[in-house]
Amino acid sequence: MTVEAYRWADLPSGTVVRTLSLVFLLPFMLANLAIWMRPANPGSDATVRSLCRLLALSITALYVLAFAGVALDLVAWKCMGSADCLAGRTWLSWLGGRPVGLRLAVLAVVPALAIGLLWRASTRPGKMFDAFRAPAGEVSEHRLSGIGQWDAGPLVGRLRSIHVGAAFATLDVTLLAARAARGASASTVALAVVTGTVLATCVVLLCIPPLIDRAASNHRLDRITRTVRTVAVALTIGVTVHVLASPAPWHEGSGLPGYGAILTSLFVAQTALLASLGAVLLWGRDRRRDAIPLLGLGALVMAASAVSLAVAVSAELVYRVADFLDRDAPTGEGLASGLPPALTWAIFGFFRTVLFTLVVAVPVILISRRRRLRAAAAVVACDYPGRPPGAEARLRQVRKAIARARFTERLIPLGVVYACLAGIGTATTTLGLLELLPSESVQRYARLPGDLITFSIAFGSWGIAAIILGLIIGGIFAYRTVEFRRHVGVLWDLGTFWPRAAHPFAPPCYAERAVPELTRRITYLVGRGNLVLLTAHSHGSVLAAATVLQLPPQVSSGVALLTHGSPLSRLYARLFPAFVDDEVLHEIGARVGWRWVNLWRDTDSIGGWIFSAHRRAAPVTAGQPAATVDRRLRDPADVVPLPGDSVPPPIQGHRPRASDRRYAEAARELIERLRQSMGSRPGPSDPPTGQ
Repeated sequence: MTVEAYRWADLPSGTVVRTLSLVFLLPFMLANLAIWMRPANPGSDATVRSLCRLLALSITALYVLAFAGVALDLVAWKCMGSADCLAGRTWLSWLGGRPVGLRLAVLAVVPALAIGLLWRASTRPGKMFDAFRAPAGEVSEHRLSGIGQWDAGPLVGRLRSIHVGAAFATLDVTLLAARAARGASASTVALAVVTGTVLATCVVLLCIPPLIDRAASNHRLDRITRTVRTVAVALTIGVTVHVLASPAPWHEGSGLPGYGAILTSLFVAQTALLASLGAVLLWGRDRRRDAIPLLGLGALVMAASAVSLAVAVSAELVYRVADFLDRDAPTGEGLASGLPPALTWAIFGFFRTVLFTLVVAVPVILISRRRRLRAAAAVVACDYPGRPPGAEARLRQVRKAIARARFTERLIPLGVVYACLAGIGTATTTLGLLELLPSESVQRYARLPGDLITFSIAFGSWGIAAIILGLIIGGIFAYRTVEFRRHVGVLWDLGTFWPRAAHPFAPPCYAERAVPELTRRITYLVGRGNLVLLTAHSHGSVLAAATVLQLPPQVSSGVALLTHGSPLSRLYARLFPAFVDDEVLHEIGARVGWRWVNLWRDTDSIGGWIFSAHRRAAPVTAGQPAATVDRRLRDPADVVPLPGDSVPPPIQGHRPRASDRRYAEAARELIERLRQSMGSRPGPSDPPTGQ
């Protein structure tokens, strides 16, 4: 028997610098994840994909506006025009007192370079090999089988060109709005028309999924997207030259003209897109009585989370730089009145969203805790009957572990609450168009002290800074610490498993390489007369499922499947209903001849059963073949020390089960069933087993 292991942990990760860059690009990953969480509704599929891609495009535009706010508004317009700000700052004074057009043209390089870095980073290939392609007639027709089978390169290339073009066009809009504040010349109007045409073309292309989603290379379509990108880059050069050479006087004001209105308009567009996405998902939801509540709303939750996090990061970037440049004003006062009202409302909206979500989460935790503990007590009483009185403390720990594991199902409704609050928070930024500040508005209409609102805005800003710092530290620890990486890796694997279909700047998809490699290796082993036991833990079970769906029948007949800690049914069927459902799970079982065992524990907060949650001591053997798949493992093995030990066995939770005796028994059973199905007998020349 030969044991082989496939590790994909290094595919979505890399150096510390790359890990930190991926942390800052987390909103892009969440936006890309949203499009895969769409419901299994053919009628609304194209609309949901279009809305998710437009939201992803708005996040790119928001990041560009954040860099433009720092470079053009704070530095070029305000600081370089103020002697007090330039005092003692030789690294800025070299442009101090220069014409406004020169300052804006030079500092426009900063957001342009940021766009270029994103452009360069997104060209990192997701795979650098010739992927194995199973015969088309032998691959499952289910959507999940497409992971790793279709080439996402053409789609990512088109999306990249569109986002780069829209990013440069957003920078052009910012410069042209400032130039036109004192009256638009003919050249300014002409450049604005071309810029608007570029943005409109990008939006239209994203709203035609059948066209943009073509897997095969389409030279005409690819040429169109590249032309849009090239025109946008050339247009930025022309706009910069126009800003630099235009002799018309500039508008005099405390902030970059038009910047606040552009930012607020973007927030209005994001609010409208989120509301439209929510309406489409609610209208097309599954209305059957036995349907899972809130099924299919994961796309709204993830899109709102992406937008909310992007708004928070962008606002915090501008705020921190403003606080650094304004040495005299207190942080709270500067945040409340020193910048465009839209940013102030954005930071206040994020603070309200997090605060109100916590207010809702606390009673949900407390109310559900009694029910979860009651269910956990029933499980413990069944698993450990007649335990000695000295084991009561350990039994209490087990009950708490099971109750905590059962809280996972409560996270979905809390996510929907957060999405709704985030949408409301984004909607309030529209008040920036009225030049209203949160402290003044709340004090006037809600009769709350304005100083309290100012304090909450400052507190929210520091809270966002703490979240960003926590993400950075988490990225470093995930790279350096194996134990911490195991926890972070669960969420990171979830986000990087799916190909880039909404945002091209998201981290590359490792499944595009992992699934073909597994398929090729298993096909090779079985082709040489070997039998393969495919074992998978946690997210590996999703890779295994996609792999089995791509195996030809003559190969899958020599394969058995052992999963443990699998989130296929518990999480993926809820979060990705268009890709994981009962139909595809039964097809996976049928493809391996129902030589499938799934081990799960009540203490596992991620994995669970696939088909049935039976808790019998012996596996179910009657009824449908699916009833024989799930087998529950008592966890811990006992609540009293085993013979020869001084402490009770540990609570395993979501840890791998490879060292568990019952895991070895299930593996031996599957190997024996494989031999019987192939008409072979145990002997000294046992075939190798792939793991």
